[in-house]
Amino acid sequence: MSEISFETGRQIGVLLNRKGQVEYVMVGTAKGIEMPDFGRARASQDRFRGLRCVHTQLMKEKLTQDDLTDLALLRLDLMSVIQVNEKTGLPDLVYSAHLLPTTAQKLETEAQTLPYEFLEPNIPSQLDTDFIGLINSLETEMARIRLTARNRQTNRDRVILVNVTTGYLSEAEESLAELEELTLSADAVVLDKIIQRRPKIDPKTVLGRGKLEELLIRSMRLGADLIVFDTELSPSQVRAISEITDLKVIDRPQLILDIFAQRAQSREGKLQVELAQMKYLLPRLVQGQNSAFSRLAGGIGGRGPGETKLETDRRRVRDKISQLEKQVDKLSRQRHERRRQRVQKNVPIISLVGYTNAGKSTLLNTLTQSAVYAEKKMFATLDPTSRRLRLPIEQEVIINDTVGFIRDLPESLVAAFRATLEEISDSDLLIHVVDSSNPRAVQQIESVEKILADLKLNEIPQIIVLNKADLLDEISLEALQRQVWLDKGYEVVQISAIQPQTLKPLVEKIGAMIEFPPPKFEYESFEAGEAETEELSSFARSER
Repeated sequence: MSEISFETGRQIGVLLNRKGQVEYVMVGTAKGIEMPDFGRARASQDRFRGLRCVHTQLMKEKLTQDDLTDLALLRLDLMSVIQVNEKTGLPDLVYSAHLLPTTAQKLETEAQTLPYEFLEPNIPSQLDTDFIGLINSLETEMARIRLTARNRQTNRDRVILVNVTTGYLSEAEESLAELEELTLSADAVVLDKIIQRRPKIDPKTVLGRGKLEELLIRSMRLGADLIVFDTELSPSQVRAISEITDLKVIDRPQLILDIFAQRAQSREGKLQVELAQMKYLLPRLVQGQNSAFSRLAGGIGGRGPGETKLETDRRRVRDKISQLEKQVDKLSRQRHERRRQRVQKNVPIISLVGYTNAGKSTLLNTLTQSAVYAEKKMFATLDPTSRRLRLPIEQEVIINDTVGFIRDLPESLVAAFRATLEEISDSDLLIHVVDSSNPRAVQQIESVEKILADLKLNEIPQIIVLNKADLLDEISLEALQRQVWLDKGYEVVQISAIQPQTLKPLVEKIGAMIEFPPPKFEYESFEAGEAETEELSSFARSER
């Protein structure tokens, strides 16, 4: 190989199987060599490919980054480079490297280390490594790690999160932290997080070439099966990244849609989620679409059906969207009628709004002695719930629990849930619940305010409630309250939704801010929707 390489001025390479037989021969240029196309089939996560690459190097270089990338992406047994003597054409030193098994638990300590191990360089006649023994021991360790991971994380997606930004790294880190919360709420396992700051987003693959190679290597090492980008991707970007990585690729809006699909319980909630998914899917139906969108529509618009099938799929999706919109509009009219009946009864309406996972459902449960589903997960509440509350001075109100907000909420979701969000429009008072223990509390308040303004609901009187006050020290809590009051000018109350004794100032503030009609309450029941029930409760009894 060295002599032929010396005579032709080209790199010569071979791929050997574990019996030492030559399966591929490659002829490159003076500067590089190209691997054969193995197709889209990936090697098993528990094994290497069963091939080792040996090629010559005319420039007296050691293993290059391209060599190491090929080693990782193709999961080769070994990558070896033979340096060719520039005077005699005989082989000089041989440099070799192999991959290392890893686990997600080692990410913190291995963040700055290489995923390879380099063998001691030597001349060919003195290479004495037990190659078969080395490969068998590595594959045994990989199989053990994978088995442990499967036993611990059955049927859960293994995810790498990616953020590409042109702004400040601190903002990217905050956004990625929120994406991690969303991913955990979707019951997935986060293996790694990658942030790249670029002067300009790559229009094809979002990431730069070097970072994309790093992502590929990390996904191979950790056994990831899903990549989630912290931005909205175009259909062409999803296809390009999916083809390069051979992994499922989704973006932030689709992750939120997946969570909504998991959480929706009522018929109305399911209709609205399906409508949002269809609107998200329609522009992403393209000819020759691959597995990149397999999570979206259960096979609609699959590979190879041709233009006629594609147009048929698009027409079906448009028809389905039209059908769902009619059903949602019908439900909206029913909600409007129920709200009209409540207004006729002169019962003031209060809506709990706020960022997702701020504690709105917990506050509703504590105020009204209810058992509304509440969990420390993002978007635990999708279906609006109404309860009646009798205040200590014999005043009665209706309290609505609403879906939580989040920054960069997909437009398709806002449109689909407009019927639900209309519940807020008839409110006499908004209680804006804030997770005061969250380091991004101020930014979350601003995100909620922006959505309320977009929905033209920012003119309704509002109380900002700093929930989870028991998790903050007094100085930090007072500083946050002062900042919110100065920035927004709203009334601010500190509470802990799990401690009824802390809610008395809030209840008094509600009574003071609502203009009640003459005391002629009619206590017959109002018509309840699917996600609504009537419940009368005394706050004084709750406090006791």
